[in-house]
Amino acid sequence: MRNWVLAAGFATVLSSGVAQAGEAGDQLAEALYGDSLTALAGASREQCDAGEGDACFAMGLDAIITAYEGFAQGLYRHGATTPNSPAMAMLLGMGLDSPTTPANPDPEPLSYEQFRALLEDFSAKMDLASGYMESAGEGTPFVIHIDPLKVMLDLDGDGEAGEGETLGAILNEAGAFTDIPGPDAAPPGKSKTKGDPTAPSSIVGFDNSDAIWFSGYALVAGTPVELTLSHDFSEFFSVYFHRIFPKAGLPMQDYSSGTGTLIMDADSDAFIADLVAAIHTADFPVTDAARLANVLDRFSQITARSRQNWDMILAETDDDRELVPSPTQTSLVPDQAVTEEIVNAWLATLDTIDEIVAGDLLLPHWRFSNGINLRTFFETATETDIVMLLAGHGAMPYLADGPIADANSFAELNRVMGDQWPMFAIWFN
Repeated sequence: MRNWVLAAGFATVLSSGVAQAGEAGDQLAEALYGDSLTALAGASREQCDAGEGDACFAMGLDAIITAYEGFAQGLYRHGATTPNSPAMAMLLGMGLDSPTTPANPDPEPLSYEQFRALLEDFSAKMDLASGYMESAGEGTPFVIHIDPLKVMLDLDGDGEAGEGETLGAILNEAGAFTDIPGPDAAPPGKSKTKGDPTAPSSIVGFDNSDAIWFSGYALVAGTPVELTLSHDFSEFFSVYFHRIFPKAGLPMQDYSSGTGTLIMDADSDAFIADLVAAIHTADFPVTDAARLANVLDRFSQITARSRQNWDMILAETDDDRELVPSPTQTSLVPDQAVTEEIVNAWLATLDTIDEIVAGDLLLPHWRFSNGINLRTFFETATETDIVMLLAGHGAMPYLADGPIADANSFAELNRVMGDQWPMFAIWFN
C-alpha cells in the first residue's frame, strides 16, 4: 500500500503528456521526456493568456519541475548529504553507496543567506505554478496522456538529464505503479483475453481537474517553506547544518567528530551534541509577521482547491485513465477504488480543517483543558519556540475557550479510511 501512495503522490507531482488537446499538449510529452519543456512553456505564454488550458498546463509543469530541479541542484552544488533512501538520493542527484558523503566531490561554501535564497526561489516558482495550473483548470478542455516515469530531470545542474535522472529512477521503490494497465488493457485485476494478460503500463491521463490538483499541490509544497521563511533560523543553521552540508564551510564542519569521548565514542558523542544544540536553538524569532499570517490564507486556498478539484472530478462523464477517479470511474491504483463514502469523508475533513484555520475549532494541548487558537498564533506570534510550545509555557498566549478538535472531529475520516488516511491525503491532496 505504501508503494501506490508514493506512486500517486510523486507521479502527480511531475507529469503530463501527449494529447487530445491543443498544440502545446501535442508537444508536451516529448518535451518532458527530453530537455525542451522550458522552451515549450515559453512558446505557450500567448496561448495561455488566451485561455488555452493545455498551454497553461505546460507552463505550470515547467514551473514545478524547475522549482524541484533548482532546489536539488542547489543542494548538490553545496554538497548536501542524504539519508540512505533511494528516492531522496535521486532527488539530490546522489548514489546510494556512500550516503554520508556528498555526491558533489567539490562543493561550494554555503551561507545562511544562500540557503534562504534557495527556499525563496522554490516557493516563488511553486506559487507561479499554482497560478498557471489554476488557469489551466479553468481553461479550454484538454486530456493529455503521459508516461510519468519517462520525465527527465537535471538534478545535479550539469545541463542535461543523465541516465538515472528520470522520475522513474526516483520512484524505483514504487513498484506498484507499474501495475497500471496500458490504454488498451482491461481494468486493473482483469485481462482482455484469458491466459494472455496485457503488459502493464504507467501511462496516465491528465485533464482540467488534475490541473486544479496541481494548483493545490504547489500550494501544499510551498506553504511549509513560507512558514520557515517567516522566521530567523540562522542560529539553528550555524549549529546543525554541517550535518547536512559537511563540506560547505559551516562553523562546526571540522568538529563532526570529537577528540575525546563523553558518553559513547567520539563520533556518537559529537552527533548527540549536535542534536542537543539543534533542540536548544529551535527557537525561531518571527521576522516577517505578514508572511506568517499569510500561511493561514494558504491553508484556506489549499482546501478550496481540493473542493474545486472534487467538484470537477464528480462532474466528469468520461473514464480516461484517471489518476484520481470519481466513484464511477476506473481506478488505476491496484485494488483501491474510490467510493462515494470515501469522497464524502474527505470533504467532511476539509470542513474540519477550515474550522481549525478559522479559529472556530481549537487544537488540543496535552497540558491544558482549553485549546490553542491556530489563527491567534499565526496572526500574533513573535517567535516559534518548539520546545516551549510543547512544554506548555509557549502555548499560553494562544489558549482559548471553545470546542477542541479530537478524534470525533475526524470520525468519518477514521471510520472510512482508518490508518490509511495519510495515503489518501497524499493521493487526494
